[in-house]
This record gives sequence, structure tokens and C-alpha cells, in this order.
Amino acid sequence: MTIVSQTILSQLRVAMRGHVWLPDDAGFDTARRPWNLAVEQMPCAVVDAADANDIAQLLRFASANGISVATQPSGHGATGRADGAILLRTARLDSIDVDLASMTARIGAGVRSGDLQRATAARGLTALPGSSPVVSVTGAALGGGLSWFSRAFGWIADSIHAADIVLADGTQRHVTVTDADTELLWALRGGGGELAIVTALELRLRPAPSVFGGRQLWSAAHARSVAEAYRSMTETAPRELTLWLELLHFPGADPMIAIDSTFLGTEGAARDLMHETKNLHAPLTDTRAVMSVADLGQITAEPAEPGPGQSRGELLTHLDDAALDALLQPIAPLMTAQVRHLGGALAQPSESPHGALSEPYALYMFGVPNSTAGSEAISNKQRELAAALPTSGRKPITFLNPAERLSDALPSESLERLRELKATRDPHGVIQGNFPLHG
Repeated sequence: MTIVSQTILSQLRVAMRGHVWLPDDAGFDTARRPWNLAVEQMPCAVVDAADANDIAQLLRFASANGISVATQPSGHGATGRADGAILLRTARLDSIDVDLASMTARIGAGVRSGDLQRATAARGLTALPGSSPVVSVTGAALGGGLSWFSRAFGWIADSIHAADIVLADGTQRHVTVTDADTELLWALRGGGGELAIVTALELRLRPAPSVFGGRQLWSAAHARSVAEAYRSMTETAPRELTLWLELLHFPGADPMIAIDSTFLGTEGAARDLMHETKNLHAPLTDTRAVMSVADLGQITAEPAEPGPGQSRGELLTHLDDAALDALLQPIAPLMTAQVRHLGGALAQPSESPHGALSEPYALYMFGVPNSTAGSEAISNKQRELAAALPTSGRKPITFLNPAERLSDALPSESLERLRELKATRDPHGVIQGNFPLHG
């Protein structure tokens, strides 16, 4: 870790128009805090940039002083690798401009998914939202990004039409799908975000005249029949239907199982496609209803405030009886084990570092560590469950945990291509990703 002198840090405060927190400042600990409080990071400073010009100035300053800059718009994705770096926050870059005629949205790098969804829903459109409304759209897109609507439209990154970026030397650029520099836009579409700092994105939007979605929840006593119905429905589901299976075991509560769903279409069509759930034991709750795309975050009700967590993701090659046997064992000390149905547009060729996903399912396992022993128990359970399931050996970038690397997510040829770009665009490593290309 590079030790930065107090003199240089004082100069940083003068150079920036946005707010700068240094280690001795009140509020520094809050400013440096990642979303996942189980991750510790100690940057040399935190900068809440005023605008794109401020970010350009920051990179020029960092380059001149041999300091790296790590960007975390909302604190998600932190891995503990930002020690000694300047931590950049982009919350002030929060503009949203929806163009109904071109069906695009131009958004600042600090815009969160829920804010974009509210803006697009008002015009009968949608972006590609994930499960949480508080995740930054740019952060998700730079990692590829899986959405409720990815089966219909692919990676979130596939929707990027253009980007405003700042290169390591402070140069500002606007890159588009028609730009001669095709390599740079390819890298931005899910390559991890270590080649440039994005200040704005232009995204393609889609019509969303009607969405039917929600959660059906059962006691775990019915887990096998629910899981078999889930598997059967995914085998015939059209691209407009997304189904996630959730095994849930919250502290102090009995274990449960849920099917979360969204359908880009009418309520009647959705109920027909999910008719197999009618033959199951009556659910404890069924929140499915016609809903706005602005309210999709209510389905899984993920935390809206930072907290500790320990996750592991995998991609599954199939979901046969043996896989269900393994999956339906008690998940404690995990709180959730989620299976997402993929396929559809995700399985098609993609001009992105991730490429196509041939695996039909993704698994996400999550627990809350409350002690060293508890953390070890969560890791052991995640390892045990992954070993018992038909995993492919890779995973999406947005599913990586701090102990993993980009090589766990990206094909080797994509990783090498990104490293070559890094060597020419940022040879001194001024821009630092959550998962470094050479880490």
C-alpha cells in the first residue's frame, strides 16, 4: 500500500471542488464505508466529486502523485482492495434524461436503479433493473449486470449505447457504438471498470406496458414440490417470464421457500404460464400483482441500508433430481440460497467480455457473519453446497465475492484482451477496479 503524505492530501483538498474527507476528518469513517460492512477498506482519502470535470482533475492529480483511484458509486462491490487509494464517490452525478423518441436514457454515474426505474416508468418504458433499487446502474453495467428482464434483453451492459468517460490521464471522451475505438466500449460493457471512469451512460430502454410480478411463499415442508414446479416452469418459460427460486432461513424463523417472478405481459398470461403453482399447497403469501417497473425492488425486499454479508455465486449447468436433493438440504447458517433462471437472450452472442451464458441457472448464497466462527461456518456451507451442485466453474462479475478474481468470471481470452488494453490505456495503474485485472 502506497503511503501518501499529509502535504499531498492537503493539496488534494485544494484541487477538488467536491467534498474531500481525509483520515483525520469527522465523517471520514462513514464516507469510506462500503455497502458490505463485513469488508474493511482504508483509502487515503474519499472524494465526492462535483461533476465530470472534477473527476478529470482528480485523475490528473492522482496520476501526477502516483496514487490510484478506486470508484464505488454506492459502495457496492467493495473487496477491501482500495487500501491506500483515493476512494471516488459519484453520488452527485445523478442526472436522468429520458428521451421518449429514441427510447434512451442518459444518466449520471451516480444514478441508482430505483431512481432510473421511476423516471422510465412515468413514460411507459423500462431499463434493465436488478433485484435491488439502491445499486448504481453504472456499477452494475460495468460488471455485465443481471436484470429481471435479462432473459428478454440480455446483460444490462448490452444496453449501453454510449458513455462519457475519463481516462487515466484526465482526458474526457464520449464513446459510442459507432466509435472507431470499438475496443474501449467493448471493455466498458462488463469488463469490470478498470480502463476508464464512467461519468455518464446512454442506455437503450424498452417498452413496459404491463408487468405482473411478486413472491409466492411456502413453508419449507413443501420445498420439494415447489422446487419441482419451479424446474418444470423454467423448462418452458418464454423470455418474458423470469423465475427465481428462494430458499430462506432467517434467524428465529422457520425455513421457507419462495418463487419470485416477473412477467412482461398481462396478468392472465402470467398466471397461465405459472399454472403449476395452482396445484401446490396454498402459499403462506402471494404478492403477485400488476405492478409498475418502478416497484420491482419490493419483490425480494433486499436491504436498503448497508450491513454485513458473506456471499458466493455459481453458475449451474442443469437442475436435475440430484441437484434438487443437494439444494433442498437445510441451508443454515445461510439466510438465503437463490436460484435464478437464465437462458433466453443471455444465451445469445454478446459483444461484451462476459459473452454468452450457456448455463441455464445462477446460484447466489448469502449469510450474515456475526463472529469469526460464524463466518467460517457460512463459508463452509457455501463451499459444501457448491461442491454438491453441477457448477460450471465461472460466475458473473456482480456475483464475485472479495476472495475471488476476475478470472473466476471472465473467459481467459477476454481477460487477456482487457489486460492488453490496460497496458496501453493505463500503464501506471491509476484506475483501480474492485477486481483488478492483474489481481
